[in-house]
This record gives sequence, C-alpha cells and structure tokens, in this order.
Amino acid sequence: MRVQEMMDCAYPPLYADEFATKARAVLRDRALRILPIVDEQKRLIGMISRGDIMAITSSISPIRVKGIMATPKFVATVDMDALHAIREMIRLDEWYIPVVKSAQDSSYVGMLGLEHFLSAFLEKSSAKLSKSVSEFMSTKVITCSPDDEVDNVWRLMQERAFAGIPVVEKGKLVGIVTQKDFLDSGVIFPMFEAKKGRFKAPSKISSVMKTSVFSLKPTATVHEAAELILEKNIGRVPIINEKDKLIGIVDREDIVKALL
Repeated sequence: MRVQEMMDCAYPPLYADEFATKARAVLRDRALRILPIVDEQKRLIGMISRGDIMAITSSISPIRVKGIMATPKFVATVDMDALHAIREMIRLDEWYIPVVKSAQDSSYVGMLGLEHFLSAFLEKSSAKLSKSVSEFMSTKVITCSPDDEVDNVWRLMQERAFAGIPVVEKGKLVGIVTQKDFLDSGVIFPMFEAKKGRFKAPSKISSVMKTSVFSLKPTATVHEAAELILEKNIGRVPIINEKDKLIGIVDREDIVKALL
C-alpha cells in the first residue's frame, strides 16, 4: 500500500504569515494535534504542534506561525511505501508526518497519522490483533494528582515530551489530563508570565482534568485498544486492574509497534 492510499487528503494546512492565535483556534476547534505550514504556493515549509502553541507566553501574542514552526523530522511522498513511512515515524517518535507530491515537488497534499495505519490494519485478519495489551503496555507510568498545580504538571509534560498524564489518587485512576485539556481551558498561558504581580492562586489539575476516562483491563486485546483509540480519538489508554489501580498505559505508538 502506498501513502496516498492511507493518508488524510483533507487535513488542513496553515499559512506561515497567519497569527499563532489562529493556529491555536484551529488546533482547539478541530481537535488536531499538528498543523502543517505552507507558503503562498502551498509548498510545505514547516510544522506546528499543540506544544509549540502552548509555549507562547500570552494568549494575545501577535507572533506569527513562522516564528514558532519547526522543520518536520520526516516528510513522506504520495508514492512512498506506507509501511516504510510508518516504521520511520515510529523510529522518530512522530505520530504525524506531512505528505508532499514528490521528492522534487514539495507541494503539500495531506497528512499521514498512526491512526490511519491502525484503521487500515483493523480491516485485516491478523493474529497480532489478538495479543494482550499486557504484553506491550508501559508499566513505569508517570502520574500526577488532582491537587498538583497546573503549571508544574505542564512543565513536566514539556520536559518529558508527554501529551497526556493519568491522574491518580491513592493509587487509583481518577482522571487524565492532556495537552488538549490545557489548550481548551486556556489555563496554561498565565503560567509562563513572570510570577511578579500574580495574585490568583495557581490552578489545580482537578480544574482541567477529565474524570471520565476510557481505560482497559490488562487482558484486553490489541484489537480492542486500537478500536477504542480510533473511536474516541484519544492518544493513550490507561490500564487498570480489578480494583481500579493503575498498572500501565498504552498509546498509539505502542499499539502500532505491536502490529509491525
């Protein structure tokens, strides 16, 4: 299968001269994680992520997209072997890569995400889909508590390159907080300003976390995990035991690795 058969051709780009506030609105309103950046000829010139947007020090910053965009680690072409592209994404720890027409023509044509591979794989009959999530889940899980301050958790997520963290109280899973939750709430913008002159108490994770968490037991299969991630458009699934104790976590990358 070629990349053009798997990619999302309708994935929206943003122009380099547009304001970062527009990028933030597009990411938030369309529940996207990444935006490709193009020039006036719609040639790919960069990428911007939720993390890039949330590192801006003010929600009214006049900065333009080109001032914070990054160079893509990897760019696929429409005729590239899709499996090769997915393996390269895993190697580089990238969940999305932009797609251009060819090595000679950098015109942006779409986006390839790990979910596109998962969706295509679920249509197949493979023994790999019957594997238990306990075989590939991460058991050393970084967590936070409902009483942790938002800015401290956000800094931890930035430092560890996490897009989401389970929220645990007395060992039990009580919620999850993600980049999207921070972006939707807007609560992270003030934390980057100087502390001087701040009179409000720091926001707590309990004010932004989701308490309705989609989780699985360790006996769940890869197929079940992949279906849940695709259906709910979530990046990761906490794994809990019969007492609701958090014992692991799987994300999109873990599941793709299990299927390769």
